[in-house]
Amino acid sequence: MSFLRTVLNDSVIIHPPGFYIIGFQTFPYISVYFIFLAFVYAVTVLFNCLVVYIIAFNHCLHTPKFLAVVNLAVIDVMLNSCTIPSMIKIFLIKDNFIPFNLCFVQMFFYYAFGTLESYALAILAYDRLIAICFPLRQNSINTLQNMSCIVGLAWCFGLGIIAFATGIMTRLSFCNSLRVFSYFCDYAPVFRLACNDYTMQWSVGSLLTFLLLVGPFTFIVLSYVSILVTVFRMKSLDSRVKALATCVEHIILVAVFYIPLITIFTIGFYLRLIDPDQRVLSLSLASCIPPCVNPIVYSLKTKEIKTRALALVRKNIIGTDQRRIKPWRVKETLQKVWL
Repeated sequence: MSFLRTVLNDSVIIHPPGFYIIGFQTFPYISVYFIFLAFVYAVTVLFNCLVVYIIAFNHCLHTPKFLAVVNLAVIDVMLNSCTIPSMIKIFLIKDNFIPFNLCFVQMFFYYAFGTLESYALAILAYDRLIAICFPLRQNSINTLQNMSCIVGLAWCFGLGIIAFATGIMTRLSFCNSLRVFSYFCDYAPVFRLACNDYTMQWSVGSLLTFLLLVGPFTFIVLSYVSILVTVFRMKSLDSRVKALATCVEHIILVAVFYIPLITIFTIGFYLRLIDPDQRVLSLSLASCIPPCVNPIVYSLKTKEIKTRALALVRKNIIGTDQRRIKPWRVKETLQKVWL
């Protein structure tokens, strides 16, 4: 095996040609799991694209809330596109080798869009906070321009910090094992393969866990504490129910995304009490399922999206029926003329 050797700070850095992803080699019934992942990916792309289409082509939905929903839908598609196609490729072609540079590209995009997913949920919590706690000032505080700035800043911050975290991985030497026990080029399993000191990478990984997961989750929790305080100050029971009903879909998304990931990262990254096989399976499910569930929840729970989705379906059905009926009408007209 030939190695690329580069000199950095007077020390030799050894970069191998690539790594071997071995996370799913020991799983029984792995073919059933990959069929399930293919279904999850198809649903993710279909429903998220449907949500984006409905919002983009209905001007009445061009509001700060639905800008945040579109942001989440785009991130969902990209997040699952980072991992599921490569996992299916490994299963179909039986080739689990990934080139060195491509490994870090995948690592960057996975963690970048995982970070953006976390911040997208926090942005939706901010939207609910302003709508319920400051209803009279909502139109002046939470404008489309302000929401665009918030989304843009989240993207810049997320991409920048993950670019730094991925960049410092190139300072590691990999001169021993090249087998990554995960379902993609995961951050911690890769830096633990290094034969030089990876304290800096471990510290950055620990910091990012709090900054990118625990930080937004804490903001969401505090937002809902404020929302509950405001709701219970309302005199009317109907007003309380209506206010809380607008938060149901977001609470479901938060629970589906944060609880499994925080549990897995806390137990696996710090305590190392979780079995490696269970960690790989749990982490793959925890990262692949939310992008699939998010558009379904918003389609079923958000009245505006559900109404326009049903209208779009009816329009297509009526159009199909009309195309089928037209030949029969032409035939009936010709028969009348002949008679």
